[in-house]
Amino acid sequence: MSNLNKIGLDQEKSAELVNQLNELLANYSIFYQNVRGYHWNVSGNNFFELHVKFEELYNDLFIKIDEVAERILTLGSRPLHKYSDYAGISFIKESNEGANGLNAVSEILDAFQNLILKQREILDFAGDLGDEGTNALMSDYIREQEKLVWMYSAYLGE
Repeated sequence: MSNLNKIGLDQEKSAELVNQLNELLANYSIFYQNVRGYHWNVSGNNFFELHVKFEELYNDLFIKIDEVAERILTLGSRPLHKYSDYAGISFIKESNEGANGLNAVSEILDAFQNLILKQREILDFAGDLGDEGTNALMSDYIREQEKLVWMYSAYLGE
């Protein structure tokens, strides 16, 4: 029993899971700031609808960032919190996109695809570990984001 953490999970495997969650946290944090930029800078015919949608999205991302960080703490570790750390491990890169809402939506779709793939990896790993808390979180995120992919794709006419 000495190899178990305070919530009854294998410590070594939990440490591996924390690394994956910190990578997810980094990606969410970069994505969040990108979406803030889209919200602030979007212009043109689609301004009113995209301005609102981007705000909804970054508010949701803010909540997810907090939930992922708290899950890392629950697993007995510390979440990364510096953007310099995030930039080094994130597959989502800082965006230079500003005013063009359609390009921003395309970047959002790319980010969701990568996040969903990463979350499926975490879901599988957490399932093997018996970590229902992380598993439930990833499952909820995947379900929500798959629907958003459909909606944003429909917006682009895809």
